[in-house]
Amino acid sequence: MPTVDDVLEQVGEFGWFQKRTFLFLCLISAILAPIYLGIVFLGFTPDHRCRSPGVDELSQRCGWSPEEELNYTVPGLGATDGAFVRQCMRYEVDWNQSSLGCVDPLASLAPNRSHLPLGPCQHGWVYDTPGSSIVTEFNLVCADAWKVDLFQSCVNLGFFLGSLGVGYIADRFGRKLCLLLTTLINAVSGVLTAVAPDYTSMLLFRLLQGLVSKGSWMSGYTLITEFVGSGYRRTVAILYQVAFSVGLVALSGVAYAIPNWRWLQLTVSLPTFLCLFYYWCVPESPRWLLSQKRNTDAVKIMDNIAQKNGKLPPADLKMLSLDEDVTEKLSPSLADLFRTPNLRKHTFILMFLWFTCSVLYQGLILHMGATGGNVYLDFFYSSLVEFPAAFVILVTIDRVGRIYPMAASNLAAGVASVILIFVPQDLHWLTIVLSCVGRMGATIVLQMICLVNAELYPTFVRSAGAACGGNDPAASRDQGRGAAGDHRGRREPPEESKAQRKQDLPP
Repeated sequence: MPTVDDVLEQVGEFGWFQKRTFLFLCLISAILAPIYLGIVFLGFTPDHRCRSPGVDELSQRCGWSPEEELNYTVPGLGATDGAFVRQCMRYEVDWNQSSLGCVDPLASLAPNRSHLPLGPCQHGWVYDTPGSSIVTEFNLVCADAWKVDLFQSCVNLGFFLGSLGVGYIADRFGRKLCLLLTTLINAVSGVLTAVAPDYTSMLLFRLLQGLVSKGSWMSGYTLITEFVGSGYRRTVAILYQVAFSVGLVALSGVAYAIPNWRWLQLTVSLPTFLCLFYYWCVPESPRWLLSQKRNTDAVKIMDNIAQKNGKLPPADLKMLSLDEDVTEKLSPSLADLFRTPNLRKHTFILMFLWFTCSVLYQGLILHMGATGGNVYLDFFYSSLVEFPAAFVILVTIDRVGRIYPMAASNLAAGVASVILIFVPQDLHWLTIVLSCVGRMGATIVLQMICLVNAELYPTFVRSAGAACGGNDPAASRDQGRGAAGDHRGRREPPEESKAQRKQDLPP
């Protein structure tokens, strides 16, 4: 009986149908970028100082320049450790009193400014930026600065909680249904985040977006890699992740053009609605249909693939069967990932690798945004290093395997991050270089994990395995890496018998 891969070898492993579907699904991958790392621009914290009533009027009356106004009215200027005082404290002075002069107005109140009482900001802040972010709109600075981290933590918590259920939905009810459902919720929650009236509702909508966005990415990843033949599977899987990098590069340009955070959030959320047209453009995975014993539907889809590719389907297409040696419909469960010793080992190792690399990946990006350089250029340059990372994988994976590239990339990322701790802040160029090296190493590991996921898990628990293998507090990345392929995602060695393969299937 022919398998899906056998049929694809005859009707086209990467023909017109697969190319069109791949381009469609790449939009899903690119859309994840602003969800995962949009905090760099949505939560940007500009230079700020306390707003003091009467200062603007006095500055206008005296004709001060911006530098003179800062020098006369803001405490902590020039001190090496005066950032907190400068940004979060103010002179407890009535700036409306007529006794204040235009030259060093505080000299009439105290011979030394250090003797003047200081107090916390009570009338808001003045931000030195032409745009806006959630920081400037909701005053998430000083005592409330932790709320910016909470905003991103809600996305990460959504990735974690969503991965526990979305992978099961994709394996139980189908990749296409999971893709459409999560895409709809993702689009609506993204728009609601852009119009949220207060900080609390914004957190709830962001959490909801995190719950589904990783599942949407993972479903697209699984679908495209299950549509192509085994000869193109790795290339397509890597290029699908490159689309995420394209989304990052585009995000820096869009954020520069749209400095208002609400319009930026709306701009990156609206394209998600286009993915709902996949209902008519993207069919269900024939491999999943076969695993659910829906052979008739799988045959129809394979026949449609043959027609789109301009090829004749094989005569024995109706005898289509799954690569895996199963004779009954399998119901997936998260417990299946830990059922056998091999699966337990694989699951725990992949979870650990994903956790450590995704935290490092996101941390390096956020660190660059806080180093005082041009956040748009820094983000753009660091995003470009992900493209050679994909090239390295394509060149090495079939020559030296997976272990050595993953180990070397892990080592490079770790060493760069350790050195980064000791780099002075004034060496901005060195910070960028080390961050890019660390990010490139982490990117290689994360993309390799996606491929390994596809090779270790059978079809009926592939999405659940991908979800747990990509389960982390920072995304990532993607925040979602899917898994796909044939039974192991590779040609199995001749000596591996069907009885050996059955050990990873539930009884």
